[in-house]
Amino acid sequence: MTHLLLAIIYLAFISLGLPDAALGAAWPVMYTELGAPLSHAGILSMIISLGTVVSSLMSDRLTRRFGSGLVTAVSVAMTAAALFGFSRSGSFAALCLLAVPYGLGAGGVDACLNNYVALHYASRHMSWLHCMWGVGAAAGPVIMGRAITAGLGWPAGYRMISLLQVCLAAALFLSLPLWKKREDAGADRGGKALSLRQILRIRGVKEVLLCFFCYCAIEQTTGLWAASYLVLADGLTEERAASLAALFFAGITAGRALNGFLTFRFDDKTLIRLGCAVILLGLVCVPLGAGAAMAGFVLVGLGCAPVYPCVIHSTPAHFGAERSQAIISVQMAAAYIGTCSMPPLFGLIARHVSIRLLPPYLLLLLALMALMHERLLKKTTD
Repeated sequence: MTHLLLAIIYLAFISLGLPDAALGAAWPVMYTELGAPLSHAGILSMIISLGTVVSSLMSDRLTRRFGSGLVTAVSVAMTAAALFGFSRSGSFAALCLLAVPYGLGAGGVDACLNNYVALHYASRHMSWLHCMWGVGAAAGPVIMGRAITAGLGWPAGYRMISLLQVCLAAALFLSLPLWKKREDAGADRGGKALSLRQILRIRGVKEVLLCFFCYCAIEQTTGLWAASYLVLADGLTEERAASLAALFFAGITAGRALNGFLTFRFDDKTLIRLGCAVILLGLVCVPLGAGAAMAGFVLVGLGCAPVYPCVIHSTPAHFGAERSQAIISVQMAAAYIGTCSMPPLFGLIARHVSIRLLPPYLLLLLALMALMHERLLKKTTD
């Protein structure tokens, strides 16, 4: 039964990734059919991200009251309903309204599942689960692209993704007794939920939040601007730059698969430090010409691979199982704030100064991330 529940959680991580890149794949068709400006994709993304921040901050209170299984199942069902609504939308305003439950559902799944796996499973499963998220994120645009090229249109793509989410929600509801059995034996439920002020007073929390903020800023800024850097700084064609920039995400996905095996030999602390070193090596390569830049972005992806899952997995060890849900919830919120704010900030720098500042911009974020991780270790191991 334990293996059955783990298999369902793996499917949940694939499902979590499915819609994440679908909007980007569909938007070139969507915005013309809806009569919306091209730039309005950013508005939808911001609404979804704000929803994820809100649900992440609520996750501790909800999980203590209802349990991880029920919160996850309801969140997936909410996401499925929102995606089906996307497929029926005929206006940009309707998409904005539906982006609210979409973001709330996605954030609820993310915070809840990450804490559950951190409490109940070994570090290797956290890495492999986030590798499965990468599989889902890669599959979403494929599903959407095939729906569009087959003449079915972007609504059909969202219907297909929604149907997969409905199937997962059904499996989650059926598996609730398995979740309850493990939660009753652990520290998932009960106790008093912590307020944000109480969480921030815990020794080491500010450091782990800044560490996580910087990591997600590095990942999202690189993913958004790598192709533009290769075009504007190294002179590659748009088509070639786009395909090569995708290797960054391939590096993350492959790196997380590899990281699962490395956890048999190394602990979370060592793997995070190793990831920082590989990111540094990649960023040093990026300004050295087109060939080095391509290799550099792959190395940045490989270096990013262990950081996210290992920071999450080490949270109960740093702060205690009884406080991990509260702290992981706030970590998720910090992550979404980093993904919302830092890539657009670099966009302003690239526009008004130079896109060649991408490597030093990422290096500053990396230095702060590494510093905060070392301070976290000092404060929680003294």
